[in-house]
Amino acid sequence: MPVPAHFAEVAARVRNWGRWGATDQLGTLNLIDQAARKRGAAAVRSGKSFSLGLPLSEAEGIQVGFVAGRVNPTRTMIAVNGPLSPDPEWICASEDVVTLALQCATHWDALAHCSYGGVIYNGYPASSVDEDGAHLCGIHQLDTVVGRGVLLDVARAQGLDVLEPGHAITPDELDAACALGGLVIEPGDIVLVRTGQMVHLAGPDRDLIAYTWPTPGLTIETAEWFFDHDVAAVATDTLICEVYPSQHHDIAPPPHHVATPVGWFDLPVHLLHLVEMGLTQGQNWVLDELAADCADDGQYDFLLDATPLPFTNGLGSPLNPVALK
Repeated sequence: MPVPAHFAEVAARVRNWGRWGATDQLGTLNLIDQAARKRGAAAVRSGKSFSLGLPLSEAEGIQVGFVAGRVNPTRTMIAVNGPLSPDPEWICASEDVVTLALQCATHWDALAHCSYGGVIYNGYPASSVDEDGAHLCGIHQLDTVVGRGVLLDVARAQGLDVLEPGHAITPDELDAACALGGLVIEPGDIVLVRTGQMVHLAGPDRDLIAYTWPTPGLTIETAEWFFDHDVAAVATDTLICEVYPSQHHDIAPPPHHVATPVGWFDLPVHLLHLVEMGLTQGQNWVLDELAADCADDGQYDFLLDATPLPFTNGLGSPLNPVALK
């Protein structure tokens, strides 16, 4: 099926297939070399730390059926003060198990998460993903994701607490956020883009539908910006990462708690990032507290540890990223 001409032009320009060899499965994370990690370590000045992950909780979950089968975490006790010694009052242990979708909360997408035209990143066949998961480009390939993180506070750079619903972020707005933070993007940096969308999850009046639809986000044009700056990975404080409704589809908003089919081309930025560029992307990152501190002290870079859980053949991974300033 043909793709829109503008998308095809951008895809050809940003394609990284073969850049790191015919057998590469890391994509732009190859850009996090020793120099990039040392640059991250050098960004630690005050010792302040910030957790950027959502709670892994059924009660506080953010899934409302937008993607069929992507369930919130459920935790079940399998032992409650179970005796581990002949005297049941001496040594006991409690344990639990969790069921969750790997992309249900704060997470990275694996490069194998999306395909089109029958291929995933680096030209590997989409059939490399089967009932056993991703045999190529799975999340387990990301053994460490540690380097310099930079916060691009697009909302604050526009003088806003939160971008308008459905706002399409432009490269110029990314440049403005860099200017706000006094940032020069270096090869291998991990870019965190703040839209302010997490405001809908704050407090007792949290509104999951407002958080989910419509949502501000990244655009086809910003993919070229990330390519030109040799960004290693990008994450946002939104459910979908890219602007939604997308730039190439006008579809009705999903009803409450009902899965809505996503058309094959509703997520063009996913296809550019994951398939063409090999750019690891993340969603649902909690950036407001970090952003407030950055605005207060003027430091918008930090050491970021965003290493995923090594789920073999996984298509994504929940994580609790930590920024250290």
